[in-house]
Amino acid sequence: MLGRTLAWLLMTLLALLVACYAMALLGVPEFRPSLVRTLMSERPIAAAAHFGGSALALAIGVFQINGWLRVRLVGAHRWMGRLYVAGVAAGGVSGFLLAVQSSGGVVAQAGFAWLAVCWLATTFLAYRHILAGNVAAHRQWMIRSFALTFAAVTLRLYIPASQIAGIPFPVAYAAIAWLCWIPNLLLAEWIIRISAWPGTGPERLPATRSAT
Repeated sequence: MLGRTLAWLLMTLLALLVACYAMALLGVPEFRPSLVRTLMSERPIAAAAHFGGSALALAIGVFQINGWLRVRLVGAHRWMGRLYVAGVAAGGVSGFLLAVQSSGGVVAQAGFAWLAVCWLATTFLAYRHILAGNVAAHRQWMIRSFALTFAAVTLRLYIPASQIAGIPFPVAYAAIAWLCWIPNLLLAEWIIRISAWPGTGPERLPATRSAT
C-alpha cells in the first residue's frame, strides 16, 4: 500500500509539472522552444488545442485513477471525468493532425499518429462502458487511457535522456515517438491483469458508488 501511494504521488507530481509546462507554452510566448514557436506560427489552432487539451487531461486524469479519491468524491469524480474526456478529445484530434503534418519523418509521424488514435479510442471505450453501467470495464479502459495520457510525461523524460546519451536527435525522436507510449500501455495491461486476481488490486465497490 505504501509503495502504491508513493508511486501515485510521484506520478502526480510529474503529471502536474508537465501540465503546468504545457500551459506555460500557451500563455508565455517567450518560454516556447523553437519547435513550439514553429507549431504555434504554422498551426496555431491545432497546437493550442493539443497543449491545452493534453494539459487538462493530464492534470485531471491523475486524480481520476486514485481509488481513495474516487470513492469519497463521487460527484467530483463524475464531473472531472467529463472534463477529462473533453481534454482527450481536444488533445487527441489535434495531436493526430499535428502528427501527420509534422516534419519529424515517417516513423515519428506514425508513432505519434497511432498514439493519438489509441488515446481517443481507449477514452471513448472507457466513457462508453460507464454510460452502460459497466464499472469494471470502465476502470480498465481508463487505466489504458491515462497510460497514454502519461506519454506526455515519458516523452519529456526520454528526450533529455537521449541527448545526455549522445543519441542524434532525429534518431532518438523517431524511437521516442513509439517508446513514450507503448511501454506505458504494456504496464497498464500488467496492472489490469494483476488487479483482476483475487485479493489483489484496487478496492471493489458497487457500481452506484463509483460510476463516472
